Amino acid sequence: MQGKSLDILAFGAHADDVEIGMAGTIAKLTAEGYQIGICDLTDANLSSNGNVTLRKAEAAKAAEVLGVSYRISLGFPDRGLYLKDEYIRKIADIIRQHKPKLVFAPFLEDRHPDHGNCARLVEEAVFSAGIKKFETESSEPHRVNRLYFYMINGFHKPDFTVDISMSMDKKIAALQSYKSQFDRTDTSYDTPLVNGYIETVEARERMFGKLVNVTYAEGFKTKVPILLNRDLLGD
Repeated sequence: MQGKSLDILAFGAHADDVEIGMAGTIAKLTAEGYQIGICDLTDANLSSNGNVTLRKAEAAKAAEVLGVSYRISLGFPDRGLYLKDEYIRKIADIIRQHKPKLVFAPFLEDRHPDHGNCARLVEEAVFSAGIKKFETESSEPHRVNRLYFYMINGFHKPDFTVDISMSMDKKIAALQSYKSQFDRTDTSYDTPLVNGYIETVEARERMFGKLVNVTYAEGFKTKVPILLNRDLLGD
C-alpha cells in the first residue's frame, strides 16, 4: 500500500494534541508548501466532554484551518495505549505508506499517561519502520530523518524553538475548532481544558518567544543533537 508522501507526519494520542503542541509550526510550514499529515491514535472516546462524532468533525475543521493534507485516526482504545506489537506495526505501516522526512510525537513527560505512551509507541514504530525484515502491510522500509517531540501539558526547557509569530492566529483558530473541549458551557464537565486552557497555551508560546526574541514560538525536544548548516550566527 502506498499513500501520499509527506514531509512531516505528526502523531497524537487524541485529536487536539498535535494542535496544542505544534499547530503554529504546522500552519507556518503548510503556508510554505510543505505536505503535512496528522495521525491521531485514538478517537478520544473517553473524553469527559463531547463525543466521537463531534470530535472527528472538530478535528477535520482544525486540519482545514492548518492546511494539512492528510489526517487519520487509527482507532486505538482511549486510555489503552500500551506497547503492543499490533499498535507498533500499524503505526510503522502508516510511516511506511507516507514516507515522512520528519515525525513528531508528544513529549514523554506529561501529566496525561496517554501522551507519554503515544510517544513510546511512535518511537518504537519509527525505528521498526526502517528495518527491512519488520513485517507490516506496506513492506518497503522507510527511515525517518528525525523524530522530535512537542509539548502538550507543562512547561519544559526546549531543545529548539520555531518562530510562530505570524501563524499564532492559525494556532488559536485551530484550537478554537474544538469547542467541545475548550468552551465552558452549562453542561460542561469541569476539566482543566475548560478553565482557560487556550489562554495558558498562548502564554506558554509567548514565553518561549521571549526566550528567543520573537513574539511567539513553539518549543520542541529532541534526543539527538541539532546540526546547523547555516544561520550559525542567528541571522
